[in-house]
Amino acid sequence: MSRPALAELKGVSFAYQPDRPILQGVSLAIPRGKVTALMGTSGGGKTTLLRLLSGQIRAQSGQVNVFGQDFTQPGYRELYQARRRMGMLFQFGALFTDLSVFDNVAFPLREHSQLSESMVRDIVLLKLNAVGLRGARDLFPADISGGMARRVALARAMALDPELMLYDEPFAGLDPISLGTAAQLIRRLNDALGLTSVVVSHDLEETFRIADHVVILAEGKIAVQGTPEEVRDCDDPLVHQFVSASADGPVRFHYPARELTEDLGLPLSQRVSP
Repeated sequence: MSRPALAELKGVSFAYQPDRPILQGVSLAIPRGKVTALMGTSGGGKTTLLRLLSGQIRAQSGQVNVFGQDFTQPGYRELYQARRRMGMLFQFGALFTDLSVFDNVAFPLREHSQLSESMVRDIVLLKLNAVGLRGARDLFPADISGGMARRVALARAMALDPELMLYDEPFAGLDPISLGTAAQLIRRLNDALGLTSVVVSHDLEETFRIADHVVILAEGKIAVQGTPEEVRDCDDPLVHQFVSASADGPVRFHYPARELTEDLGLPLSQRVSP
């Protein structure tokens, strides 16, 4: 018997501006204990969906359920408590530059718990050991590489033992070695700690390698969802273009505009097709 979804969107729509919808009637279940990848073209609503799941913004229609709680109308106290059950890895880590690696990871423990300093120390060292950086505890963000900073940020996100991990472009800007290390770390920690992970990424190969469930967003809707193999085999032209990284397809290079010759103000006799 399958376990109930940890989070679910039902007919969710959202727009930052009334005439530019970002999500339109999106329904999606985040399977518990799995790695779900949110992918698609830029501006397709991936990060917006993460913000809805974390309660940073509220859906304008539809329903967002996380941990069985309706996030469309949560009270401040309920939302605060729910967020303590989440971990968030921001793009490029977002470490505190004036705090050491140790103190960055210790920050959420000191802020949200009543643990003794000795207990905080032990937890921080365990989290840093899990990401392979216990030896870097006394360094500062300026002293470590981008890939290492991302791993420190992951240790910090896991400090309070979250049930749900949200990753916003965790592979952006990483070299191939750091990228592979980060991807395998996400997969290993998800399985070892029994997490549920949602990964927003543009890195197709590495993301497909670690994901159990892939969702492709396009034009504010779900173009396809399923296992990596099912998504690769999808015959939808937009999905095929995305998966094959083709320049030709429904997603055009040029943003819709008038003909160039018309914009340049050339007379009709001199206008030619581009």
